[in-house]
Amino acid sequence: MTCLRADLHVHTCHSRQSGDLTFLRSRDCYSRPEEVYRVAKSRGMDLVVITDHDTLDGALELLDHLSGAEDVIVGEEVSCRLPDGDVKVHLGVYGMTEALHRDLRPLRRNVFDVTARLREAGVFFALNHLLHFYRGQTRLESYLRLLHEVPAVEARNGTMLRSHNLLVEEMAARWKPSSSGASRLAVVAGSDAHTLRRIGLTWTEAPGRSRDEFLASLKGGLGRPGGRHGAATTVAGDAYGVIGRYIASLAGFGPRDHGRWHRAGCLAFAAASLPFQFLPLAIAVAGKARETRQVSRARVTAERLEFGAFGVSRPLEIDA
Repeated sequence: MTCLRADLHVHTCHSRQSGDLTFLRSRDCYSRPEEVYRVAKSRGMDLVVITDHDTLDGALELLDHLSGAEDVIVGEEVSCRLPDGDVKVHLGVYGMTEALHRDLRPLRRNVFDVTARLREAGVFFALNHLLHFYRGQTRLESYLRLLHEVPAVEARNGTMLRSHNLLVEEMAARWKPSSSGASRLAVVAGSDAHTLRRIGLTWTEAPGRSRDEFLASLKGGLGRPGGRHGAATTVAGDAYGVIGRYIASLAGFGPRDHGRWHRAGCLAFAAASLPFQFLPLAIAVAGKARETRQVSRARVTAERLEFGAFGVSRPLEIDA
């Protein structure tokens, strides 16, 4: 059977302002949509997916550029909140429309309202990087109620550690249907690339000969994750890539996000910060150490929980 491959988690320059040092007006990514398309295709992706943070602009710009290409999936990474503990949650949504995007905007304070609207709309979506934002803000079994609210999980994220991804994949494999009547928990994978260098190096493969058949296979639980896992160097590499493109934009090569005086001030800040450019790597190393601890705690917690909270029937056996 013919299978198609797509990197289901990719950002462009329309993932706008970074949450760090907001006064710098740095974007999360500086890759142009047409650059993303070119690189994805060159790395063997049959379909190209753009999932910018809380906007469709990157995907829509690409469709305008390609005059309605049938190998593009309009996606979005929707930021919302789990009310219990106020935990940030990211959902990857595929086949998004402008009307649905507008409908979700007032609902994002409550992830359960968002998932209910997505199920009503009949679009396919997944819970991204399961433990990335979880810091023990609420009990783990309460947090994992989310598994009963989504049709799929991102079982391989190109920035997450192998142990993290394997934990999610194993949980998905052992998930049991809830009262909602769902038959299985599907899995997807994507690079979570914020620069061009990792696009298409983590992917989802599923049966199909067209975009619609591919999405139908994902809904049916036929997707298979493939490609690379992440490490501290993965995250640091993206960070340095974004920093480089940010400085280039200040010099006039890229988006014009700054007035003259603000640009001069940001260039001065960038020059003054040169001795501290080890910090992105240090932050990435610390983040991956924290992620390792979180995965280990989740595994231990899973082994002593009564597994109805997970929707699984026996203890998880995951290598940390």
